[in-house]
Amino acid sequence: MNYAWRILLLSVLSIPFAVPASGTELGCSASARMLYAACGFDASDDFFSGKAQCLDSSDPLEDCLSVVAVEQEETLEECDDVFGARLELCEELDDAPHEPAFGPDFVANFVDPLEIGATVTPHTFFPLVTGNRWVYEGTFLDDDGEEVTETITVVVTDKVKLIEGIACVVVNDRAEENGVVIENTDDWYAQDTDGNVWYCGEIAQNFESFDGDDPEEPELVDIEGSWKAGREGNKPGILIPAVPEVGDVFRQELAYADAEDVIEILSLEGTEAAPAAACAGDCLVTRDFTPLEPDAEEEKYYAPNIGLILEVNPETGDRVELIELDLQ
Repeated sequence: MNYAWRILLLSVLSIPFAVPASGTELGCSASARMLYAACGFDASDDFFSGKAQCLDSSDPLEDCLSVVAVEQEETLEECDDVFGARLELCEELDDAPHEPAFGPDFVANFVDPLEIGATVTPHTFFPLVTGNRWVYEGTFLDDDGEEVTETITVVVTDKVKLIEGIACVVVNDRAEENGVVIENTDDWYAQDTDGNVWYCGEIAQNFESFDGDDPEEPELVDIEGSWKAGREGNKPGILIPAVPEVGDVFRQELAYADAEDVIEILSLEGTEAAPAAACAGDCLVTRDFTPLEPDAEEEKYYAPNIGLILEVNPETGDRVELIELDLQ
């Protein structure tokens, strides 16, 4: 067992699980330590579940247990990496707790999403006008080293979903690989009276095809990535601020251990081009990352009055570009 996690576990178990007394540490890093302990417990749960499967099999026991032990060690190493990334984020956020001004007490601070583009001014970098449609395309290598073309179609629907009393517009996001749907997601966004765009949750349906199926059609395998503000402690965040300032860092969402996306404003003077749109010194450039994947990040370019035109993986150079645009 990972030594650092063993020490943390002992310290966690010594804490009474009750209402914190006056002076008890609260905030981002305190939460990160609890999540680190939870990660270790999950690793142990997977270990014992795996061991149970080994014991209920005619396969060589020693080989099976060896694989389970290696997987546990890898998971604990991942716990370490995520914990470190969370602490780094906490430092950027001044260790403040995430307490968004969202919910029944703040309904008056949000606009009717169906009025965006009519009586309500859209966010210049994320115009949530009903009927707006963006199509993106990117090419990359899959796990087998084969080239895959992904197409993503994003449409602002005329549907509204109330979340915590606040009206959120439903935006459909459909991803296809080589013409086959692999994910179909409804994202829920809200815009407040100051012009900030909020991310309030999503329902993501993930599809996969399997060799030998007849007919070979994608089937729903999970809804991983789904979350909703107000459910199971999940909290919304600012997708894009009304007035971006270089250096600002925002949580876009907070569903502990499931969805913890963060945005950093890198520039307001970006220059880039995609097949369907371009910007010359006036793009909003962001760094999008999550402590759940410490080694992964993206840079996104948003053109004024258009929206997202490009995603770039700074490590690989892979690009997802806007190839088609239909604005109302």
